[in-house]
This record gives sequence, structure tokens and C-alpha cells, in this order.
Amino acid sequence: MSWDVYVVGYDDLGRYLLPQLSHAQDYAFHGLLSPQKVVHAEEYPFDRLVSDALGELEAQSGKVDAIVGYWDFPTSALLPVLRDRLGLPGPSLEAVLKCEHKYWSRLEQRRVMPECVPPFQAVDPFDDAAPDKLEIDCPFWIKPIKAHSSHLGFRIDSPEQLREILPRIRRGIGRFGKPFDEVCRYADVPDEAAAVTGHHCIAEEIISAGHQCTLEGYMQKGEVRLTGSGMIDSVRHEEHRSVLLRYEYPSRLPEPVQQRMYEYASRFMRHIGFDDGPFNIEFYYEEEDERIWVLEVNPRLSRSHAAIYGLVDGASHFQVMVDTALGIEPRMPQREGRYPVAAKKMMRVFEDGHVRRVPTDEEIRKVEKTFPGTRVELNVKEGMPLHDLQHQDSFSFELGVVFIGGESHADLLSRIERCRDMLPFEIEPLSSGR
Repeated sequence: MSWDVYVVGYDDLGRYLLPQLSHAQDYAFHGLLSPQKVVHAEEYPFDRLVSDALGELEAQSGKVDAIVGYWDFPTSALLPVLRDRLGLPGPSLEAVLKCEHKYWSRLEQRRVMPECVPPFQAVDPFDDAAPDKLEIDCPFWIKPIKAHSSHLGFRIDSPEQLREILPRIRRGIGRFGKPFDEVCRYADVPDEAAAVTGHHCIAEEIISAGHQCTLEGYMQKGEVRLTGSGMIDSVRHEEHRSVLLRYEYPSRLPEPVQQRMYEYASRFMRHIGFDDGPFNIEFYYEEEDERIWVLEVNPRLSRSHAAIYGLVDGASHFQVMVDTALGIEPRMPQREGRYPVAAKKMMRVFEDGHVRRVPTDEEIRKVEKTFPGTRVELNVKEGMPLHDLQHQDSFSFELGVVFIGGESHADLLSRIERCRDMLPFEIEPLSSGR
């Protein structure tokens, strides 16, 4: 038996990992909407993307057994709309939006786990009086209702600083805000959330002082289950807390803490009616007072975690994505990989500039040969200015990433440093700042 699975934004990583799934011979994978349309585009006209996707599917001579995707918005919102049109299993659009719409999600979180939700409020960046309407104390974090990779996210220490930031938010918020408003027209959104559009922001009290981690799981037949060991640690920059340095799997958090997070995840996902799909929830844990905070809920798995799952468990958690979309029990292996621990390391710089040199193909192959199972991905090319990179946080530029495993946590960190030395970049600083 072979299932025809359509992958929105099918890219090189998907082509590398999907054929490595358990029972790979059972699947035939096909691309649906190119990465240039759903990831790397300057605009994401949602209605047109839906029409284009349906047109591509209608042009196929075979069957469509599942539609999957591992990208953030707009892919995450396209999936429920397309599945609904074709009668395929998957979470409803309303359940997805209760995760994607940051303000609506906070409202729902507060109903079932208020102890995990920081003070928050909606902010209209186009309102000149917005700084005077703040109800939460500084410092706080502000970000668009819909964005990703910390796009237009800022720490605000004073109302004056907010006034300075608002013009920058106004210029950039429409890139995601406009298509997100199109998405919301497909759904039944309650008045309390509908009043806060994709062109709004959410301000939240800062909760990023503790240990950050992400629970990867899935919902099937009303039951929440962990994917593999379930938890991945996020290591952030000490000064710029929005900047991710690496992911580490499995988590080193104590088991009782992980169990509490699982219980919160189960409570929330059942509350919003999410079913038949993967999700992840980002948490912070403050060890001193044993406090758990919810940072955000994502109605999808994390593409960033896929390769490190493969290094530890023997297959990426794309296994869960595909099997739940087919309506079958995920055939996800556990602890059958090459290494007991693994990481995704982001290679970053904090100053804008022109790329004068990137690692050569030979240098990359040497790294991948020296550390079996390692995969290197570059985001930059020689000659390009760093400010042309898309989906960057507000403080740094991601030159590339390394997926790598190790025999222990110490060995993993040592290998990461050796890889960084073996992958030289040359960046010529700009005469003026970012």
C-alpha cells in the first residue's frame, strides 16, 4: 500500500528527512506550493495561495491521502483550510487560530491555566496614544499578533521607547498582518478576539528569565501524547533573550517538571478542541519558585527539531506529522538513533554587513564526514548584505545552522565549537548600523 502525501513548501530538508521515516516505502511524497510561495515570498496573499493549492491538487491524476507541512504561517493556516475542502483529517481552523492568534490564545490559556499566563494586553501600533494606554508595567515584550522568528519583537523599558519603536512596527507588520486577517475571515472568531486584528500587537510581561524548553506532542482521538522524549531545551543569548543560540534534545529538566508541562499541554489542547495533528508548546521554568510559564502554543511541529529527533530517535518527528494526517497511529521510533543527545546550532552574528566568504562545499563535507550524521545548512551567499535575510530576530543574523549529535552533553558542546571553527565566514561590516 502506498499513501500519496502532499507537502506544502517541500524543501531540501524535507527531501532529506522524509525518505528516512519508518516504513518509508508506504509513502509517496509530492510538493504542494513551492517554498518560494509560502516561505521566501515578500507577500503571502492567502486567498490566492488557497486557490493555487487547490488548482495544483486538481491537476494531479492520483489520489490525495494527506496534506502536511512543517513551516510556520501561512503554511500552518493553509493546512486546515485545504484539508477541510478535501475532507481530510486534521485540526480545525478555529483550533489552529486559538494557537496562532497570540491574543486569542492568551485568552484561552487564561481560562484553563491562568497561573501560567503573564499579564498581557493588545496594542494598536497605529494609535499614537498607545504608549499612554499601557496597563502593564515596564519592562515588557511587544510583538505582532502574528509573526514568527521574533520578527518585530522588542523589549520595551519605557513608554518613550515604545514611541520610538512604533514606526518600525507599522512599516513591517502588514507582511504577516494582511494575510492573517484574510485567514480569520475563514473562521468563526469571537468578538473579543476579532477586535484584535493581524495589524495589532500584544504586550506581555517578561517571563524569559528561566529555563526555556519546548514540548513536542500530538493529539489523536482526544488523547495528548508526547513525541519521542517530548521535551527540547532552548538555549538563548544572555543579553538578547529573543535570540536563540541552539536547541538541545532531549531536555535536561527534571522529570517532575516535564510531567507538569505535559499536564498543562493536555489541559489546553483538549480545551481548544485540537485533534489529529502535532503541536508544540514553549515553556519557561523558574527553578527558584518552581513556576511554569507558557510562552506560546504552535499548532504544528517545529521544523527546527526534525533533524535532531532523527539523530537521537532514528527518525525525524515528521513521522508524527505524516501519520496523524493519514489518521493512523504514528510509527515513531524512540532512542534508536546514532546518538544519545543532539542539537541544532544557529551560527549568528550581531552586526550587519556584506558576506565576503561562506564555507565551501569541501569544508561542509569535511564537517559532515568528521561528525557522522551532521547536516549543515547555509542561509547566506557570497556578496549578499545580511539585512536581505528574511525572518530574522531584531538583534542578530542567522548565517546558517548545524544539526549535530554527541555522546554526552559535554561532547556535544565540544563538537559544536569544532564545527564552528571548521566553517569559516567572512563578514565585512557596514559603515553604518542595521
